Amino acid sequence: MKPADPSDPATPETPHTPHAPHADSLYPELDAVALGAFAAALESGDAGGLPPARAAEVAAVRSVAVFSRGRVTGAGGVLLDAALWRRKGSGPRPVVVMPAPWTNLGWVAYAVRAGAFAARGYDVLAYTPRGFGASAGRADAAGPLDVADGSRALDHLLERAAGPVTRIGFLGVSYGAGIGLLVAAHDPRVDAVGAFSGWGDLGEVLVENATRRVGAVRALLTAAGRARLSPGTERALEDVLAGRDLDGALRWAEERSPFGHVKEFNRRRLPVFLSHAWHETLLPANQTLKLFDELTGPKRLVLSVGDHAGPGAGGLLGLPDRVWTDAHRWFDHHLLGRAAGGADEGQIAAEVMWSGTVEHRPTRHALTRRTRRLHLTGGGQLADRPEAGWTAGLLCGVDTPTAVADEVVRSGYAEMAGRPKVYPAGDIDRAVAAVWVGAPAEDTLRLRGIPRLRVTYRAANPGSSFVAHLMDLAPDDSARLVTHAPFSDLRSAPDSLVGADIELQATAYDVPRGHRVLLVMVGRDALYADANLPRASLAFTSPEATPSYLDLPLG
Repeated sequence: MKPADPSDPATPETPHTPHAPHADSLYPELDAVALGAFAAALESGDAGGLPPARAAEVAAVRSVAVFSRGRVTGAGGVLLDAALWRRKGSGPRPVVVMPAPWTNLGWVAYAVRAGAFAARGYDVLAYTPRGFGASAGRADAAGPLDVADGSRALDHLLERAAGPVTRIGFLGVSYGAGIGLLVAAHDPRVDAVGAFSGWGDLGEVLVENATRRVGAVRALLTAAGRARLSPGTERALEDVLAGRDLDGALRWAEERSPFGHVKEFNRRRLPVFLSHAWHETLLPANQTLKLFDELTGPKRLVLSVGDHAGPGAGGLLGLPDRVWTDAHRWFDHHLLGRAAGGADEGQIAAEVMWSGTVEHRPTRHALTRRTRRLHLTGGGQLADRPEAGWTAGLLCGVDTPTAVADEVVRSGYAEMAGRPKVYPAGDIDRAVAAVWVGAPAEDTLRLRGIPRLRVTYRAANPGSSFVAHLMDLAPDDSARLVTHAPFSDLRSAPDSLVGADIELQATAYDVPRGHRVLLVMVGRDALYADANLPRASLAFTSPEATPSYLDLPLG
C-alpha cells in the first residue's frame, strides 16, 4: 500500500499510536489501546506486549498474510486511512472490505477481526471513512461520496490482490454497516454484505412516529468528536434538533437509506446478514426489520440483548462471540463456498432478553404465533373486553421514573450482562402518568415480535406527544422495560380527538408467571422531542367505535 505521507495533514503525528478512547464514544467496550497494540504487532511482528491469546493470533495471521498500512484514494482525491491484509501465495481468494464505525478510532476497530478473516482465507481491506480519524475530507454520513469511497476502496484492494479474486463482500459495524449496505446496493461487484447495528431507513432514526429522536441525534453529534462533518450532514442533524426543515432532513436521510434500494438487492438476490439489538437507543430495531422483511434473496437476522453495537463488541476485541461466529459462517458460505453451518438454522436467531436463550425461526414472522388484544379501561386495567366512556389524564412537561434510558447507548450495555434497569413502579405518579396494568400471568407470557398500540386522546393545545412504555411488573412492585415507542401529533386543531395507531419496537421477552404487563404513558422522555406545552394535559379515552387497545405478539 502507499505509505503514509508525513506532509499530508490527515496523517497522524505518530502513526502507530492508537487514538485515545472518548468518554462519549458510541462503542464504550472498544479498547483503543488494546486494538492499537494489536495492529502495531501485526505490522512489526513483535507481539511480546500482548496477552498470549492475542499474540498467538498475530502469529497465525502473519503466517498466512502480509499486513500493511497506507492510504486509499477516495472520491475527489481524498486520502482515506486504511490497512490491508493480503494472503500469501498466488492462489484464488475472496475479499472483504470493512468501512469503520462512527469513531475517530477508524479502521483500528477491526484490527483483530479483519485478521481473523485473513486467517480464514480472505484478503481484507479496512478503512476509515472520510472525515474521521486520519482520513481527510468531510464525513458525508453514508452519502454519495462515502458510497463512491467504498467502491474506490474495493478497486484498491483488487489491484493489490496477489491472486485471482473469486467473490467480494462488504462488512461493517454501525456507520460502517450503513456504508457497506449502500455500496453493495450501488456496486454490482459485491456478492454478499454484513451489517452489524446499522440502519435500513435513516429517516426513522431521525424521526419516529412524527417524533424527533433528539437523544440519538445529540449522541451522533457528540460522538463525532474531532470528526469533520460535511455542511449538509451537520445542517440535517442540527435541523432535527431544532425542529426546522424536517422535510429537508428526511430527504437527506432518504438518499442514505438502504431501504430505498430494496429492488436492487432483490434483483441481484444479494445475500444480506443483519445483526441488531432489541433495545437500540441510537438506531431503533424496527427500521432495520423493515429492510429485512422486504429482502427476497438469502438473508439472516440476529437479534440480541443490548444496545448499539453491543452485540459483537466482544468479538471486535477477539473474545468468543456468537454474532461474529454466525457472520463468519455466513461469509464462508456465500464467498468461500463452504457448507452453510449456522446459516441452515433459519433466517432468524433471536436472543430472549435476560435469559440468554437463543431461538431460531425460519422467518421473522414465525416468531409470532398469535396476538392477544388487551383493552385499556377506565379503571386502569388491561382487560379482555373494551370499555368506552372513560378518561385518563397525564400531565406534560414533567419527568417521570419511566425514562427509556438514563443515557443513550450506555444504558443498554448493562442489559448484556443481565442487569436491566429496575423501575420503581410505586413511584410513578398517577397524576402525571397514565397507567394501565394487566392481570397476573397464569403462565409465562412469551412476547415475540412487534406490539401495537391503538389509543385516542384529547389535547387542549396544538402540538402534542407522548411516549408509551410497555413494562414487566413484578409482585414486589418493581418493573423492567420490555419495549416502547413515541408518538406526536403536530397538525390537529386544539381540543380535538387524536387517534394514535403505532408499533412499539420489536421484542423477545418472557413475562414470568405471576408478573403483570404494565403500560405507562408519559408526556416527556429525554430520548425524544417534547411537542407539548408546559403543564398541558392529555386526556386518553376509548370511543366505542375505535376502542383503545394493546396488541401483544405471543410466541
